[in-house]
Amino acid sequence: MEQKLDKLTENISDIKTLINTFNKTLENIENRLSRLEQMDRIEHRVEVNQIDLSDIKESLQRIEDVQGNVVKQLEDNLGNGEEIKHINRRLDSHLIKLAKAEEEIIILKNR
Repeated sequence: MEQKLDKLTENISDIKTLINTFNKTLENIENRLSRLEQMDRIEHRVEVNQIDLSDIKESLQRIEDVQGNVVKQLEDNLGNGEEIKHINRRLDSHLIKLAKAEEEIIILKNR
């Protein structure tokens, strides 16, 4: 009877050890999953930003094309350089924003 009781106590101890090991393994898996979720979110943000950047680039190219036509018309019709300066300043600010966004994407990719 005592042997069975000792065996049962030993089995209970083994089960406790297995449960503790299982809990540690689960914690490790949860930590890894949370890191993977963070990476997925970062990759998603990068992908979304890249799409936005390509749209911005296309828009800027169209603006440059239109700007060339507008500049010619303004020079022909008004001879006034203020409108041209204003358009150039706006285009420059868009290009600066684009460069900053591209720089942020590169930084995120390198992390």
